[in-house]
Amino acid sequence: MEIPQPTTQLPSSDESSEGLTQLFNEATALLPKIGEIVEGTVVARGTASIFVDLGPRGTGVIFGKEFYAAQEALKDYAIGNMIVAKVVDTENQEGLIELSIAEAGKELAWSHIKETHRNGSIFSTTIKSANRGGLVADVEGTAAFLPASQLGFDHYPHVEGGDKEKILEELRKLIGQQLRVKILDINPKEEKVILSERAAELDELQEELNQFHVGDVVEGNISRIADFGIFVRFGPDEKLEGLVHTSELDWTPVPDFQQHYKVGNKLKVKIIDIQDGRVSLSLKALKPDPWAKIIERFPKNTKVSAAVVRITTFGAFVELAPGVQGLVHIAEYGSEKALQEALEVGKTYDFRMADIDPEARRISLKPWREHEPEKTEQELATSEMKGEEIQQEDAPKKTEENS
Repeated sequence: MEIPQPTTQLPSSDESSEGLTQLFNEATALLPKIGEIVEGTVVARGTASIFVDLGPRGTGVIFGKEFYAAQEALKDYAIGNMIVAKVVDTENQEGLIELSIAEAGKELAWSHIKETHRNGSIFSTTIKSANRGGLVADVEGTAAFLPASQLGFDHYPHVEGGDKEKILEELRKLIGQQLRVKILDINPKEEKVILSERAAELDELQEELNQFHVGDVVEGNISRIADFGIFVRFGPDEKLEGLVHTSELDWTPVPDFQQHYKVGNKLKVKIIDIQDGRVSLSLKALKPDPWAKIIERFPKNTKVSAAVVRITTFGAFVELAPGVQGLVHIAEYGSEKALQEALEVGKTYDFRMADIDPEARRISLKPWREHEPEKTEQELATSEMKGEEIQQEDAPKKTEENS
C-alpha cells in the first residue's frame, strides 16, 4: 500500500537564510509531542493499519499492537471520518507519527460523539437507569440523558394527572431496553449528551410523512387527549401523529370536548399544516363554513332576531347562527348599566345588521327600532353625506360661538 504523504511543504532552495530559519521554527512548533492528543482525518485503511492526515503536522498511523488493542472501536471508522488519537512516537522508521486510540480514551469517545451528532446519525442505546426527568443511557462510555419529553409515543409515560411517582414507575420499565435515538445536543466541556427518541422517530418517519400533503383528508385513531386538543395517529401503520387543536374542533367553541372524544375513537381529519415534522389537523375544515355567503344570508341593514350569548364591558355578543356571532357595541345604549337593563343573556332580541366584514369574520349590529325604517345602501350613503355637510356648515358657527 502506498503511504499517504504529509501535507507539510519544505521551503524552496532559493529562499533567503532568514526566511528558511523562520520556516524551520514554524515547522518545529508544529511537530507533535509524545503524549499529545491530536485530531485528523482517516485517509487510508490497511489490513491492520489506519493512516491519518494530521494536516501540516504530517501523516499519522495506527498499526501493530495499537491497532489490535482498539480493533473493535476502529471498525466503524471510514475514509473521511475524523479521529482523535494520542501520539506515542513522533517519527518511526518510515517517517510517520505513530498514534494510539486506546490511550486516547475519553478524547476518542467524544470524537465519535461529535461525529455522530454532526451527521445526525440514528443509533441504538441501552437504558441504564431512570429518574423523575427521564432516562440515562450509555453512549461511547459516556452517560447520556434522554428526557421524558423526548421519548417516542410508544414509550412516553401517558399518566393521567401527571402523577410523578407513576411517571417514574413507567420510566423504570424501560431500563435494560434498547431504544433507537439520535443526539439532540452535546456539551463536551461539561460532558453532557442529550438524546431524543422522538427526533429519531421523526427522521425515520419523514419519508412516510412526505407522502402526505396539506389538504389531504386522512382517517386515524385518537391516541391521546390534552387540554389543548386531541392527537390522532394516521398513516399505513398509524405511526404518524398530528394534533387537532381545540380551535380546529368545530366552528363553535367546544369547552367540554374531552367528554365528546375518547382515546381509540376513529376520526376523519384534514391536514392543514406540516412544519418541521409536526402535523396540524382539523375537524372543522371538513364541516361547512358558517361564514360562507354570510352577506347573502344576513344582508346589511336588515332586521335579524338573535340570542344574547354574553355581555362584556364593551358590548354584547349575539349569536346569529351556529358559529356566527356579532357585537352590539355599548355605545348603542350609552352606558354599561343601560345595556344590562336592556339585554339579558339567553334571551332573543331584534337587531339591525349594521356592518359585515367576512374576511375578518366580524359583524356589527344595532338595536332594532320600529320607528327607524330600513335603509338601502344608497339611502345610507346619502344620509352620511348630508351628515358631513351639516357638520361642515355647523363648524364656522361653533367657531364664532367659541370666540
